[in-house]
Amino acid sequence: MKTSPERIQELIEEAIIDAYDEEEQFMGFFNMIEENVKTPFKAKVIGEEVEVVEITMGETNEFLAVCKRNGKKHTVNLTSLKFCDPLPAGYEWIEAFLEWKKNDW
Repeated sequence: MKTSPERIQELIEEAIIDAYDEEEQFMGFFNMIEENVKTPFKAKVIGEEVEVVEITMGETNEFLAVCKRNGKKHTVNLTSLKFCDPLPAGYEWIEAFLEWKKNDW
């Protein structure tokens, strides 16, 4: 179920409320995603189903998904995932981050 635009706005504001620059805003979102999005969950990368076992932060303020497939781990940008039903608990935080990133708050 898609999160309402109003709720997305609330989440964005909550994530970046005490942030003074873009790096701190990314950290605010990372903390919220880390605390609220429950792993593991299923997603697809280039059409192949994977199990996302962790979300981490890269060196250049990018969120990375650590994915397992066929016993191997692969790391991809969070924006490369196609989320499968059921969506993971806390998914609204990912939606808020993607909206914030898209609009370059």
